[in-house]
Amino acid sequence: MSIFIGVDVGGTFTDLYAVDTSTRRVYTYKRPSTPSDPSAAILSGVHELLERYSLPLSAVAHFAHGTTVATNTLLQRNGAVVALITTRGFRDLLEIGRQTRPENYDMHLDFPPPVVSRPRRFEVEERMAADGTIVNVLTDDAIDQVIKSVARSGAQAVAVCLLFGYLNPEHEQRIGEAIRQRLPDMHLSLSSEVQPEFREYERFSTTSLNAYLQPRLADYLHNLESAVRRYFPKVEVAISQSSGGLMSVRQAHQFPVRTALSGPAAGVVGALGVARAAERPNVITFDMGGTSADVAMIRDFQSGESYERRIGGLPMRLPMIDINTVGAGGGSVAWFDRDGLLKVGPRSAGADPGPACYGRRGVEATVTDANLVLRRLSEGGLLGGTMGLDRELAVLAVGKIASTLGCSLERAALGIVEIVVSNMVRAIRAVSVERGHDPRECSLLAFGGAGPLHARDIAVSLRMPEIIVPPTPGILCAAGLLSSELCEGFVITARLPVSTDARQSMVGALAELAKRGDKWFERERVPAQSRRCRVTLDLRYVGQNFELPITLRAVAGKLLPEIPSADALCRLFWAAHERSYGHFSADDPIELVNIRLSASQSADPLPVPRIPEGSGASPIPTGHREVWFDASGPVRVPLFDRSVLQSGQHIAGPAIVDQMDSTTLLFPGDALTVHASGNLLIRISS
Repeated sequence: MSIFIGVDVGGTFTDLYAVDTSTRRVYTYKRPSTPSDPSAAILSGVHELLERYSLPLSAVAHFAHGTTVATNTLLQRNGAVVALITTRGFRDLLEIGRQTRPENYDMHLDFPPPVVSRPRRFEVEERMAADGTIVNVLTDDAIDQVIKSVARSGAQAVAVCLLFGYLNPEHEQRIGEAIRQRLPDMHLSLSSEVQPEFREYERFSTTSLNAYLQPRLADYLHNLESAVRRYFPKVEVAISQSSGGLMSVRQAHQFPVRTALSGPAAGVVGALGVARAAERPNVITFDMGGTSADVAMIRDFQSGESYERRIGGLPMRLPMIDINTVGAGGGSVAWFDRDGLLKVGPRSAGADPGPACYGRRGVEATVTDANLVLRRLSEGGLLGGTMGLDRELAVLAVGKIASTLGCSLERAALGIVEIVVSNMVRAIRAVSVERGHDPRECSLLAFGGAGPLHARDIAVSLRMPEIIVPPTPGILCAAGLLSSELCEGFVITARLPVSTDARQSMVGALAELAKRGDKWFERERVPAQSRRCRVTLDLRYVGQNFELPITLRAVAGKLLPEIPSADALCRLFWAAHERSYGHFSADDPIELVNIRLSASQSADPLPVPRIPEGSGASPIPTGHREVWFDASGPVRVPLFDRSVLQSGQHIAGPAIVDQMDSTTLLFPGDALTVHASGNLLIRISS
């Protein structure tokens, strides 16, 4: 027996998904998070899962983890004291930034201050030219002086960001080596290692954020890995990246900024497996948990990729799955703004104190309280009844909202749900309609503990015809960790015209990336038969501000693709430009900006719980209760236990399907079918 475990830590719950690799049997578990010490819920959850299913400790061999520590650190601004070393004259680049505003129509809103205060930004006399040649040589005396300044500053971490350091890292490497020798306890981030590509401001910001996170993540990862190895000596620990892949703990120590969106990214990886099993190539993922909702677009079984994101208002440029996040979860608090209008979120009650119905001193009405008032959630509680919900406390909390609005209790609860749904609809429009994709051509893949409860309202708003609910919707992010690939990204900025003359330079740059990839494969001991590579070219029209990624396909049997001819590259770019912007020009010149190589170790498909084959007969309900779907009054609906559903069975709405990790709500007129893959397919009534 060999057990692989995926653990995703959310703001409200910690989710565990385990697989016996010999039998492919799946084990799931969910428990409340411990925000003050996330590792406590992780270790307790693993022990509770093993005990529940009578699994031996010695069988645990692999541990994949998605963490919110980096995200929370950035949002709460409680990272390390950071110093910055940069080229003379560029001390204030972090504050100058770009000539944009956070919000176009808010003249008073400013960008948040950088994580490195101005007194801790130090300049050195050196300079690289735009082609990477040395203009001013960095002297040993200059290095000595700047290290003394850093030592006196009281910094815990230092970021080294020199002008054009991505083209020629020699000066950054010399400073880094001197810091390692003279300040061995100092955490160090070199921009030529963290984000070695074009655009100085984003490179400086990303490297500074990496340094800002290093001490906090180092302590967390060290404590977690030590505890895991103490109980499971054979275990291999892997950490989820924002790109959807996994990395070793060693890499996570060096590049903690890559974990900023690790949990949501793993959810999209899990959703890709679900979409393939359900044979639905075009889906919009909708992951609603206790604190936030994350949405992403999947087209032709491919998730979108983004290279720039702001977290807490701070720019970060790294490869990541294109996810849009909104502060809308089960714990989102209902409140009144100064204009007297009811708002929901982004503030969340989290796991402690949590919604009022948790009975943990929470007194503010939340989305979960509203659903309990409407009886969409069972008073029997969450997590299979092991976590009780107090409807009276929910009534008291929502009653305060109703009193202020001057309406009935149920109407206030419906209003809370309607507002949170509108917030999530806007998030989905941002990844679909605003980018030229029609949501009516997609299925809505709902997961997270609260996703299946709210999916129908969202699907109707966007006129989406179908909802897909995975076998374990509340634990899909943890499941995605077990089908994520160990991966590493490499990039070379090579600004070249797309022409026949420049093709040889592109071939040379790809060869250099291939060498770096081979070294990574060897270092991580990836077997030759499991090695995978993906090559992406960032192309744009000359003078354009943003690039479009063009992924090249390798010939079957080959690890790397060939660089296409100039004419072929132009055609690929024109198609991508028309797809993204609705037009293209065949006359304007095109240039290459970056060449990227993603090296990975192939992973097995997502294992799912087995379900029995059925005769097609409707299942027998376990009970009934009165549920509010709208303001017209309650409707008596049958209740079904998902654990006994069989493939091929049908349920006509209204109905509720309960399971340990989530609740699926069917409105009157909707039709549910249990797919052979274990997914619930819900057709929306017109």
